[in-house]
Amino acid sequence: MTSTAAEKNQAIAYRLSNNLSRLLREFSRDFERRIWQGVHARGHTDIRPSHSAVLANLGMGAVRVTELAERAQVTQQAMGKMLKELERMGYVARDIDDGDKRAKEIRLTERGMALAADSLEVVEQVRSYYESRIGAAELDELEDKLRSAVRKLQLEYLPETWAEPAPEAP
Repeated sequence: MTSTAAEKNQAIAYRLSNNLSRLLREFSRDFERRIWQGVHARGHTDIRPSHSAVLANLGMGAVRVTELAERAQVTQQAMGKMLKELERMGYVARDIDDGDKRAKEIRLTERGMALAADSLEVVEQVRSYYESRIGAAELDELEDKLRSAVRKLQLEYLPETWAEPAPEAP
Protein backbone atom coordinates (compact mmCIF):
# COMPACT_ATOMS: atom_id res chain seq x y z
CA MET A 1 0.00 0.00 0.00
CA THR A 2 1.46 3.33 -1.03
CA SER A 3 1.08 6.55 0.89
CA THR A 4 0.24 9.87 -0.64
CA ALA A 5 2.55 12.83 -0.16
CA ALA A 6 0.01 14.36 2.24
CA GLU A 7 -0.06 11.17 4.33
CA LYS A 8 3.74 11.05 4.44
CA ASN A 9 3.89 14.71 5.46
CA GLN A 10 1.28 14.12 8.15
CA ALA A 11 3.25 11.15 9.49
CA ILE A 12 6.44 13.23 9.59
CA ALA A 13 4.68 16.12 11.31
CA TYR A 14 3.24 13.75 13.90
CA ARG A 15 6.64 12.24 14.67
CA LEU A 16 8.24 15.69 14.94
CA SER A 17 5.60 17.02 17.30
CA ASN A 18 4.72 13.91 19.30
CA ASN A 19 7.93 12.49 20.69
CA LEU A 20 9.61 12.15 24.07
CA SER A 21 11.31 15.54 23.89
CA ARG A 22 8.09 17.34 23.03
CA LEU A 23 6.07 15.45 25.65
CA LEU A 24 8.61 16.25 28.37
CA ARG A 25 8.74 19.90 27.28
CA GLU A 26 4.94 20.29 27.27
CA PHE A 27 4.61 18.65 30.69
CA SER A 28 7.41 20.84 32.02
CA ARG A 29 5.89 24.02 30.58
CA ASP A 30 2.53 23.27 32.13
CA PHE A 31 4.09 22.41 35.48
CA GLU A 32 6.22 25.56 35.52
CA ARG A 33 3.31 27.77 34.41
CA ARG A 34 1.24 26.49 37.31
CA ILE A 35 4.16 27.03 39.71
CA TRP A 36 4.64 30.64 38.60
CA GLN A 37 0.93 31.36 38.85
CA GLY A 38 0.93 30.00 42.39
CA VAL A 39 4.07 31.88 43.39
CA HIS A 40 2.63 35.12 42.03
CA ALA A 41 -0.66 34.48 43.84
CA ARG A 42 1.38 34.28 47.08
CA GLY A 43 2.74 37.78 46.53
CA HIS A 44 6.03 37.14 44.74
CA THR A 45 4.94 39.05 41.66
CA ASP A 46 8.44 40.27 40.86
CA ILE A 47 9.77 36.72 40.33
CA ARG A 48 10.00 35.61 36.70
CA PRO A 49 10.57 32.17 35.16
CA SER A 50 14.11 33.19 34.17
CA HIS A 51 14.93 33.42 37.89
CA SER A 52 14.47 29.67 38.20
CA ALA A 53 18.00 29.22 36.84
CA VAL A 54 19.16 30.63 40.17
CA LEU A 55 16.44 29.52 42.54
CA ALA A 56 16.27 25.90 41.38
CA ASN A 57 20.02 25.51 41.76
CA LEU A 58 20.82 27.51 44.87
CA GLY A 59 19.65 25.26 47.67
CA MET A 60 19.49 26.36 51.28
CA GLY A 61 23.20 26.85 51.94
CA ALA A 62 25.77 29.21 50.47
CA VAL A 63 27.21 28.48 47.05
CA ARG A 64 29.77 30.18 44.84
CA VAL A 65 28.71 31.97 41.67
CA THR A 66 30.86 29.65 39.54
CA GLU A 67 29.20 26.54 40.96
CA LEU A 68 25.76 28.07 40.62
CA ALA A 69 26.40 28.95 36.96
CA GLU A 70 27.67 25.43 36.31
CA ARG A 71 24.60 23.84 37.95
CA ALA A 72 22.28 26.07 35.92
CA GLN A 73 24.32 25.53 32.73
CA VAL A 74 24.64 29.25 32.04
CA THR A 75 27.64 31.55 31.78
CA GLN A 76 28.98 33.27 34.87
CA GLN A 77 28.06 36.60 33.28
CA ALA A 78 24.42 35.53 32.80
CA MET A 79 24.31 34.18 36.34
CA GLY A 80 25.81 37.41 37.67
CA LYS A 81 23.11 39.44 35.95
CA MET A 82 20.32 37.30 37.43
CA LEU A 83 21.93 37.43 40.86
CA LYS A 84 22.14 41.22 40.80
CA GLU A 85 18.46 41.38 39.98
CA LEU A 86 17.49 38.92 42.73
CA GLU A 87 19.77 40.71 45.18
CA ARG A 88 18.14 44.05 44.32
CA MET A 89 14.72 42.45 44.96
CA GLY A 90 15.92 41.10 48.32
CA TYR A 91 15.80 37.36 47.60
CA VAL A 92 19.55 36.61 47.70
CA ALA A 93 22.65 38.10 49.28
CA ARG A 94 26.26 37.90 48.19
CA ASP A 95 28.93 37.52 50.82
CA ILE A 96 32.69 37.11 50.73
CA ASP A 97 33.65 33.42 50.76
CA ASP A 98 35.58 32.71 53.98
CA GLY A 99 37.68 30.11 52.15
CA ASP A 100 38.62 32.39 49.23
CA LYS A 101 38.34 36.14 49.76
CA ARG A 102 38.21 36.69 45.98
CA ALA A 103 35.05 34.60 45.61
CA LYS A 104 31.46 35.47 46.45
CA GLU A 105 29.02 33.11 48.12
CA ILE A 106 25.34 33.37 47.34
CA ARG A 107 22.66 32.56 49.89
CA LEU A 108 18.95 33.08 50.29
CA THR A 109 17.83 36.00 52.44
CA GLU A 110 14.86 35.81 54.78
CA ARG A 111 12.67 36.89 51.85
CA GLY A 112 14.30 34.20 49.70
CA MET A 113 13.57 31.58 52.37
CA ALA A 114 9.93 32.69 52.39
CA LEU A 115 9.85 32.30 48.60
CA ALA A 116 11.36 28.80 48.93
CA ALA A 117 8.72 27.81 51.50
CA ASP A 118 5.91 29.25 49.36
CA SER A 119 7.32 27.48 46.30
CA LEU A 120 7.32 24.12 48.07
CA GLU A 121 3.69 24.60 49.05
CA VAL A 122 2.78 25.55 45.47
CA VAL A 123 4.64 22.50 44.13
CA GLU A 124 2.53 20.30 46.42
CA GLN A 125 -0.63 22.00 45.16
CA VAL A 126 0.39 21.45 41.55
CA ARG A 127 1.29 17.85 42.32
CA SER A 128 -2.15 17.38 43.89
CA TYR A 129 -3.74 18.81 40.76
CA TYR A 130 -1.84 16.32 38.58
CA GLU A 131 -2.72 13.47 40.94
CA SER A 132 -6.40 14.36 40.57
CA ARG A 133 -6.06 14.28 36.78
CA ILE A 134 -3.78 11.31 36.12
CA GLY A 135 -3.68 9.46 39.42
CA ALA A 136 -1.19 9.40 42.28
CA ALA A 137 0.27 6.01 41.35
CA GLU A 138 0.84 7.04 37.73
CA LEU A 139 2.44 10.32 38.75
CA ASP A 140 4.70 8.53 41.25
CA GLU A 141 5.65 6.02 38.56
CA LEU A 142 6.43 8.80 36.08
CA GLU A 143 8.63 10.57 38.62
CA ASP A 144 10.40 7.33 39.62
CA LYS A 145 11.10 6.46 35.98
CA LEU A 146 12.45 9.94 35.25
CA ARG A 147 14.62 9.84 38.37
CA SER A 148 15.92 6.41 37.32
CA ALA A 149 16.68 7.69 33.81
CA VAL A 150 18.56 10.69 35.25
CA ARG A 151 20.62 8.35 37.42
CA LYS A 152 21.33 5.86 34.62
CA LEU A 153 22.28 8.63 32.21
CA GLN A 154 24.62 10.07 34.85
CA LEU A 155 23.52 13.61 34.11
CA GLU A 156 26.50 15.44 35.53
CA TYR A 157 24.89 18.82 36.07
CA LEU A 158 22.64 17.44 38.79
CA PRO A 159 24.28 17.09 42.20
CA GLU A 160 24.24 13.44 43.24
CA THR A 161 21.88 14.14 46.13
CA TRP A 162 19.27 15.51 43.71
CA ALA A 163 19.00 12.20 41.85
CA GLU A 164 17.70 10.38 44.94
CA PRO A 165 14.73 11.27 47.13
CA ALA A 166 15.60 13.47 50.09
CA PRO A 167 15.24 11.93 53.52
CA GLU A 168 12.01 12.76 55.31
CA ALA A 169 12.21 15.78 57.61
CA PRO A 170 11.88 14.95 61.34
